[in-house]
Formats: sequence, structure tokens, C-alpha cells
Amino acid sequence: MDSCREFLRLRDIKKTFIDNKGQEKIVLEGINLQVGIGDSLAIVGPSGCGKTTLLLMIAGLIKPTKGLIELEGAPLNGPDRRIALVLQHYGLFPWKTVGQNMMLGVKLQNIQVTEDEIEEMKKDLGIEGLDHFYPGQLSGGQRQRVAIARAILLKPLLLLLDEPFAAIDTITRERLQNGLLRVFNQRRFGFIIVTHNIEEAVFLGKKIMVLNHYGTGEILMMDNPEMGSLDYRNTSIFFERCLELRRVLEGIS
Repeated sequence: MDSCREFLRLRDIKKTFIDNKGQEKIVLEGINLQVGIGDSLAIVGPSGCGKTTLLLMIAGLIKPTKGLIELEGAPLNGPDRRIALVLQHYGLFPWKTVGQNMMLGVKLQNIQVTEDEIEEMKKDLGIEGLDHFYPGQLSGGQRQRVAIARAILLKPLLLLLDEPFAAIDTITRERLQNGLLRVFNQRRFGFIIVTHNIEEAVFLGKKIMVLNHYGTGEILMMDNPEMGSLDYRNTSIFFERCLELRRVLEGIS
């Protein structure tokens, strides 16, 4: 992906685990990837193909068995504040209010944000007026928006999203995708989203990486340059791209 200044590079990544029989299992192998600041990548593939494992390696939470992950030309050796991760189950503390949850990361990392930045983020994601509520009082979509706001307030250069809208109804899901896209278009960062949803991958990914379920690293990288406008879903090329991606996934399932 070379549309913007390169930020992330993966070189010949391999990841293996030891199963309960003591045998080595290859999860990913031969993965090479570049992501620039301002790029977006959607990762799709069958369950168990290593999508989340790849995301966690990029987040610095687990190490590759072989290969090199670089950020701006330097090896990634662990979690890095230039990267923010949003997990599927939000990661909000139930005993803290929405406002406290949203500001937790910036306080821990001593990142300076203005009141205007906070209010703009709330407006972009549609979570104004929720500061004094607790996570248990919010819908799933609202909790996810709070988690995304908390991550973006960290001012990352790369945002990682692990199936962030999986447990949300279709209409709310599309609204959240629109909110993410608006923030992405307004701010200078890249993001990688892991998803099982074909339409979501096509709507949000400038590039779409398809992983197979054999652990061999055989992948397909699809270009999706039309991504970026809120009305993309209503275009013929969007439907054509979704059909193309569906055919690819049906061929490896």
C-alpha cells in the first residue's frame, strides 16, 4: 500500500503455536505487508485463518515466530503508543463513567487534548451527552463508539479494529461505519480492520487482504480505490466489488 508515507511494514511474518498434543501448528506464514499513514486495510478470511493473530502481532502484544515488523523503519518490539487497538468487546471499565473511560488512555499516557478536540470527537461519533452514564447503561453501539473515541483521542498513527461492529444490528453498524469513515477522512491516521462482513470490508478498506485457512500465507490483496465516500454503498462499483470478494471467499471456504 503506497498511497501515503509508509508507517508499517511486515517482512516474511510467520506465527506458530504449540497445540495440546505438543505439535507445532502454523497459523500464518509468508505474510508481507505495507501500510501508510492515511491508508486503510480490511482483513477478511475464514474463521481460524489468523486474522486476529495478525492484528495482535501488529499491536505488539504477541511476537512473530519468524520475520520482522517495522514501524517507520524501526523494529516493533512491543506495544507502541503510535498504535491503538480497539477490541470487539470494547474494553470499557464498568465502574467508570463514559467520560472517565474515554479519557483514561490520554491521562495514563499524559497526552494533551483540548476540550474542543474532545467535543468534536463526541460529535463525530454521536456520543454527546453520555459523559455521566456508565457502560452498562449504554447500547452496544454506544459502547463501541466510546471505545473508538478513547482510542482516537490517543492520536495514534495507526488504529487497529478487531471486528468492532460484529454484535450490532445492520443499521447501527452502518451508522458506526459512517462515523469511523468521517473521522478517518478528517484526521491523518491509518487503520486496519478485521471483519467477517464483506460489505464492511469493501466500505472501509482501500485495500482488502484475504487470508486462507491453511496457514500457508497464500493471500489475495484487492485494490478498492473508490473507498472513502459515504455514498459508496449506493454505487454499482461497490456491489461489483462485494460480489468479487464474495467469490474469492467462497473459493477458499
